[in-house]
Amino acid sequence: MTTESDKITNFEKPTYSSGQTKKRDIPEGLWEKCTACGEINYTRELALNAEICPKCGHHNSIGARERIQSMVDEGSFVEIDENMVSKDTLKFTGVAAYKDKLIEYQKKTGLKDAVISGHAEINGQKLYLAVMDFSFLAASMGSVVGEKITRAIEAATKAKCPVVIISASGGARMYEGMLSLMQMAKTSAALARHAEVHLPYISVLTNPTTAGVMASYASLGDLIIAEPKAMVGFAGPRVIKETTHQDLPKGFQTAEFLTERGLIDMIVPRLQMRKTLNLVFSYMGFGDIEE
Repeated sequence: MTTESDKITNFEKPTYSSGQTKKRDIPEGLWEKCTACGEINYTRELALNAEICPKCGHHNSIGARERIQSMVDEGSFVEIDENMVSKDTLKFTGVAAYKDKLIEYQKKTGLKDAVISGHAEINGQKLYLAVMDFSFLAASMGSVVGEKITRAIEAATKAKCPVVIISASGGARMYEGMLSLMQMAKTSAALARHAEVHLPYISVLTNPTTAGVMASYASLGDLIIAEPKAMVGFAGPRVIKETTHQDLPKGFQTAEFLTERGLIDMIVPRLQMRKTLNLVFSYMGFGDIEE
């Protein structure tokens, strides 16, 4: 015998259907989560804001071409040594063959190597610049990176104008061994000759700038500027801690930490970099202050 309580217990909710349903597709890459504060940002708005989180001001990585475009007078940049490419001199065949890595990253990034160099103008003042791009093999410094930077410095010396190098790097390129490490001395020597004729060199450090790059041209600027919260150092914090067996200070290897201790001269947000460089050049006797 079925009771009323049995009917209530065995009751199942009927399935209702309004017919065929459509799944709304949301394009990939439309939104991006800030790695610093967790804010969900519209990708296009981030691009218009030079890849800076509008909530917390975190500076995301930015491509070399985009950085150049945001800094110099419109249409003034002329690239040099654009067809220079690395060779697999050591025939490196570790986990992956170096020659295959080069082809892979050239296709992925549209770059020939990890730096773009050339001359441009800021408020009419000519300068030579070299801008590293972290998306190409972590902007590691190989023979081509060192050669292009050296040539840009030498061209600036010959033209008697300032040189600006914007660094972002994981260090020397292991695939090239000693040929990579030689670039530290070569670039530094070119900067020494540039300084001998009393011409300015501005070094701009972005996140991250480490190892061989930081131990050479990145730390030799007449003025050293860094973007906010950029990681700057030689070895990584974990390596240093394991070597020294000491706890590292809070904020160790950040731009702010190094500014307090005198290694970095000033911290400049990305959107103010062009204006700051213009002011610096004018104070050094190159160009006029932009109205």
